[in-house]
Amino acid sequence: MLKTLRIPLGSSDLAERCADPRSSCAAIPSDLSRNVFGLLGIPVDALDFPSLLRSMELATNAGSPFLTSTPNVNFLVKSQINDTFRESMLLSDLCLADGMPLIWIAKLLRIPIQERIAGSDLFGRLKSANATSRRLRVFLLGGAEGLAAEVGARLNAEKGGLECVGVLNPGFGTIEEMSSPEIIDEINASNADLIAVFFGAEKAQAWLLHNHWRLEAPVRAQFGATINFEAGTVRRAPPILRSTGFEWLWRIKEEPYLWRRYWNDGKALFAMLVTSVLPLMLAERRTRSFNRLSIARSEDHGSVTIVLSGAAVAAHADAAIEQLQDALDSGKRMIVDVSNTQYIDARFFGVFLMVRKHLASRGQKLLFIGVSVGLRRIFRLNRFEFLLSQEV
Repeated sequence: MLKTLRIPLGSSDLAERCADPRSSCAAIPSDLSRNVFGLLGIPVDALDFPSLLRSMELATNAGSPFLTSTPNVNFLVKSQINDTFRESMLLSDLCLADGMPLIWIAKLLRIPIQERIAGSDLFGRLKSANATSRRLRVFLLGGAEGLAAEVGARLNAEKGGLECVGVLNPGFGTIEEMSSPEIIDEINASNADLIAVFFGAEKAQAWLLHNHWRLEAPVRAQFGATINFEAGTVRRAPPILRSTGFEWLWRIKEEPYLWRRYWNDGKALFAMLVTSVLPLMLAERRTRSFNRLSIARSEDHGSVTIVLSGAAVAAHADAAIEQLQDALDSGKRMIVDVSNTQYIDARFFGVFLMVRKHLASRGQKLLFIGVSVGLRRIFRLNRFEFLLSQEV
């Protein structure tokens, strides 16, 4: 049986329902309730610090695993060539833009991500006694020898929003060596609410993903160089440089060995601007007149097919999410028919990523059919062509 829904511009029933504190999605937000956008191959959530802190508090109270990633330019570049690293962000519960270049790209693509949420700033907010309703127990993992113990002692002496309940430097082994039963048992025995990881980006994300179901602390995040800033071994850039996007110059001054990373990342970012961002800006301008979307649903004994006809753009995302959630609840294989889809924007790519994540959690794939040459180009420009490896 085929059911068709014509969506009025600006439908927001789902958003209103999820804003209701009595609703289930307000208690433990689902992936489809996230205001997430697809930005050059990775998900980025559009939320501010108060919303982030509230989400972390909800996860802490619920005791459920909650992985937060903070992609910056280096994350974005690595995600283009490292599928496992990209997957760590696709499977995260929140992805927050840490880096002014990502904010600028978002503005160019009309993605409403206005606030940079850096890992160092998040750690600072959590240190504030007023950041959450109670003091969070934190386990500090990584950093140079002795730094975590020093920072932990400072946290406990300050009596702020974080209480250090354990520190550990597991060395420089493989992910498996750094995930031994002894290490995991020590972390779990601390009864921490938050695991703050201070490895390099790729190793930290890989470690967090590898041990996702072995760790008992609900909230986990990679904080990178924050441990150095907190210990005072490296000075953080002044606020004016951080807000204007020139923090990298300060980092090179403080840590000269970083120049090669910033040089390579800069070249890769420039290439993405030329080959993806500028063409997307032009494509988006040509599609602003598209303002209708119809959703049809059909199903058989083994699969549900969602047919999108028209413009799959942000104005229609909420109504589409309701249909997609119903399809997910069926437990069947999901197929998205885009034969008559004129355009897909960043918000809809974000929705597709959340559907993909949900399906992956139960061993299924998100499948597409009817991808035209023009629509395939939109996938490619947005750096989401990897989704089409799962075409029917």
